[in-house]
Amino acid sequence: MACARSRWGQKENSYEPNAVTLGAVGRWRSIWNATGSLVRRFQIYKTETEPVFQRSASIAAVLLTLSAGLSACSEEKTAAQAAPPPPPQVTVAKPTKKIVADYDEYVGRFVALDFVEVRARVSGYLDKIHFTDGQMVKVGDPLFTIDRRPFQAALDQANASIAQAEANVAFAQSDLERGESLVRGTTITQQSLDQRLQAKRVAEANLTAQKAASRQFALDLDFTELAAPIAGRIGDRRVSVGNLVTGGTAGSTTLLATIASVDPIRFEFTMDEASYLRYLKAASAKSVDSTGRGLSMSAQLKLIDEKDFVHEGQIDFVDNAIDKSSGTIRGRAVFKNTDGRLTPGMFGRIRIVASEPAEALLVPDAAIGTEQVRKFVYAVGSDNVATPKYVTIGPLVDGLRVVTGLTPDDTIIVNGLMRIRPGAKVTPQQAAADASNPKDQTVRTQ
Repeated sequence: MACARSRWGQKENSYEPNAVTLGAVGRWRSIWNATGSLVRRFQIYKTETEPVFQRSASIAAVLLTLSAGLSACSEEKTAAQAAPPPPPQVTVAKPTKKIVADYDEYVGRFVALDFVEVRARVSGYLDKIHFTDGQMVKVGDPLFTIDRRPFQAALDQANASIAQAEANVAFAQSDLERGESLVRGTTITQQSLDQRLQAKRVAEANLTAQKAASRQFALDLDFTELAAPIAGRIGDRRVSVGNLVTGGTAGSTTLLATIASVDPIRFEFTMDEASYLRYLKAASAKSVDSTGRGLSMSAQLKLIDEKDFVHEGQIDFVDNAIDKSSGTIRGRAVFKNTDGRLTPGMFGRIRIVASEPAEALLVPDAAIGTEQVRKFVYAVGSDNVATPKYVTIGPLVDGLRVVTGLTPDDTIIVNGLMRIRPGAKVTPQQAAADASNPKDQTVRTQ
């Protein structure tokens, strides 16, 4: 019996009693105590004086009273359990209608427009370092100085050789002139005159060689001063003052530092073949110059810690072949980077216009449910019954999700999705923000 205990005080059911059950138990105990007392009085005082049929009638009256009490207990419990709960309250609204432009998004990396490895052209001991690791440098800023003294001595020696060669040329010139005067007097042979002419020419050639050697030594002396060939951010130094630097144009040379250009900066990504063809077609329809596969299309970009596409750039290059293994083609865009925040190697997300702006319906993400691989929303009809409608979701626009599969007149549940089931009645409450949603507004997808 659900609302009573046995004579030994043990519960007949294992469930926890509620308020209705406890009340019924109290009434049952009162009935039991009253009837028990009555039975005992009959048994003690009237057992021998009353006839048998009178005792039977008394016992029957007691049992009838007990049955009525238990029946009332059961009816109260059944009535409490049968009362249905009220329909759950939910917030409803109509889809927001906006003019949106669809975008394609791609993930890529930043790469430097220019990247230079700083290496010496001459060998020698490093004398000075003129920069701080990681600083911004401009074209021509001094970076390293190699010990100049050996190269200065070599240049001085070359200049001395030039002076010697000039003296030889002067002597050969005067000797030739004397020979020519003797020829006019028929006192010297033609062979001797030719030898003097040859000596002059050899002296002149030697002078030219010495001048060339001097220019080379002067270049080597200039190469001891290493300056920044491009503007950008320099990395850390790879050598310290006093180390021997191996220079030259071939073989194993010493890497001193690296410089990466910062402003502007490139962003490289890959797109599928179908998207690339669609962009080409759109560019041709707009009479946009797509020669050289540049497309000349605008693009927006955001970093991994940014919510909006705040960086504006331009696509300036598309590769000349599609990768056979992946079916994609490499694209590249250029972005301004005046503050130097964009760093080569950094990840980002770029978006490109995929279609012309068109009218679309948008709903909050909280209104969208998932059934395995399908998405749905609950539509509420005039009878306040929640009916699922399957939709196809699109990108986010100002916190709302673009969906297809709805009509502007549909009323959908935007809050309380977890409290309902298909076909259940609900108590709808109109969302206050529904009337404030702007309509016919051109926005960009994210």
